[in-house]
Amino acid sequence: MKPAPNAVSSSIVTRNMADFSIESGNVYEAISVISKRANQLSIKLKEELNDRLAEFASTVDNLEEVFENREQIEVSKHYERMPKPTSLAIEEFLEGKLHYTTPDPVEVPLARELF
Repeated sequence: MKPAPNAVSSSIVTRNMADFSIESGNVYEAISVISKRANQLSIKLKEELNDRLAEFASTVDNLEEVFENREQIEVSKHYERMPKPTSLAIEEFLEGKLHYTTPDPVEVPLARELF
């Protein structure tokens, strides 16, 4: 089944950059937080997928392999249809579900001149 011609992918959304800077006042800080959260989500999803696909690992060839391969394909397709980690992280950030702290800047003492 083909998507409607005017349908927009859920991963292609125009975002207002001002929305990212509301909480911190700094767009770059917000993007940094979102990217770190997306990495966390990506690692978690990859571990889940590898755990589920590990069930299909087999060192012996048998007649059931074709059926297991179909199940493996369905598992893979399920994860492909899931929203991307970046999209999930952006939604969490905009909904205020991410809590983060930034360390205080470290003051570097000025070097004394030896003259």
